[in-house]
Amino acid sequence: MTTQRNRKVIEALVDRAGTTWAQEAGIRLADEPAPLYQLAVLSTLLSARIDASIAAAAARELFAAGMGTPQGMLDATWQDRVDALGRGRYRRYDERTATMLGRGARYVLEEWRGDLRTVRPGSPDRVDRFRAALEVLPGIGPAGSAIFCREVQGVWPEIAPFADRAVGDGARSLGLPHTGRGLAPYADDFPRLAAALVRAARDDSIVAEVRAA
Repeated sequence: MTTQRNRKVIEALVDRAGTTWAQEAGIRLADEPAPLYQLAVLSTLLSARIDASIAAAAARELFAAGMGTPQGMLDATWQDRVDALGRGRYRRYDERTATMLGRGARYVLEEWRGDLRTVRPGSPDRVDRFRAALEVLPGIGPAGSAIFCREVQGVWPEIAPFADRAVGDGARSLGLPHTGRGLAPYADDFPRLAAALVRAARDDSIVAEVRAA
């Protein structure tokens, strides 16, 4: 009965809130340099104390303005970055973030040859090392590296099943297993489930809707 109940809850939850942040930002995630860099930019934006929908909108504006690669980000002026962030309503942190994105782009180009695959973990026991490498980028701390791992595990399977504290909090609110391994048997698409659980942790109305389904 518990298994059937968990499957029902997870199906309802993913239907209700299973859009990943990469999808919301218009990133077609793949194991390729540009979308991986775009996910790092999005993780930077999501790391600030700002609504996730605003961070996604700001990411879309940056990418639409040609800043979807580290070279494109670096070629843009600081004001170009500020303006794109402003169009996405990412205003309270726009100037500081514009600076961080420029510094981060330079680092990715100089240290990783513009390709985050150079620091891909490759095996589950190297995920913590990867997260530490990612956290060298300005604006990405533990929360940002967790966001990146939640989203990228669909194309970097050695990271899966990745569930951080935010995922666990959402799972507990719905009476579900709260670890990656506990959730994995119920997940056809773990990044979507992880995103849905994070939203559930932040929005009691989602929990109420799913419980009522």
